[in-house]
Amino acid sequence: MAAGTIRYWAAAKSAAGVAEEPYAARTLAEALDAVRERHPGELTRVLQRCSFLIDGDPVGTRGHETVRLAEGGTVEVLPPFAGG
Repeated sequence: MAAGTIRYWAAAKSAAGVAEEPYAARTLAEALDAVRERHPGELTRVLQRCSFLIDGDPVGTRGHETVRLAEGGTVEVLPPFAGG
């Protein structure tokens, strides 16, 4: 199991009530399951619209259960942004 940091941006940060928090998980799916348990409600809805970066690399359409997390890594939670 890897330990690292989840960083929330924009609406995800507002819904979580924190800018970042630690994770302890093997995959992105496990990390997000733990986030949903800690922050039921609005953040769970926001996560459905988010994209994710793992150590700077986009997850894209890969299944979250296939995305391995590294020790000391960072998961960026990015809700849709207006403009462009």
